[in-house]
Formats: sequence, structure tokens, C-alpha cells
Amino acid sequence: MSSNLTEFETLRARLVELRAEHGDLDSAIDQLDKVPPEDMLLTRRLKKRRLALKDRIRALERIIEPGDFA
Repeated sequence: MSSNLTEFETLRARLVELRAEHGDLDSAIDQLDKVPPEDMLLTRRLKKRRLALKDRIRALERIIEPGDFA
């Protein structure tokens, strides 16, 4: 049982990390949207990364608490 608890804690910690990274990307994208960026490719890449993080966050949420995110 302690192995499952450790795995659960690891998943929770990873979820916190992903949410923080997603928030950082939100802030960066918001800043880039305020001024015309020299490189639109950077903005597209950040938005794509943010979307991938959102998908990973939702997947982890379903694993950790499946009833809450159905």
C-alpha cells in the first residue's frame, strides 16, 4: 500500500508542476500578445506547448480523482 501512496504523491507533485508551467506559459503568451512579436513562430510554439500541458494535466486529474473529472 505504501507503494501506491508514493505513486499517488508523485502524480500529485507532477500535477502541481504541470499547472505551474501552464500558468507560466499563460503569462508569457499574454505578454507576447500585448506587443507585435518579431517571431510569430515563438507564439505558436508556446500556445502549442500550453495546449499539450493542458491535455497532460487533464489526464493526470482523471487518474488521481476519476470521479471529479468525468
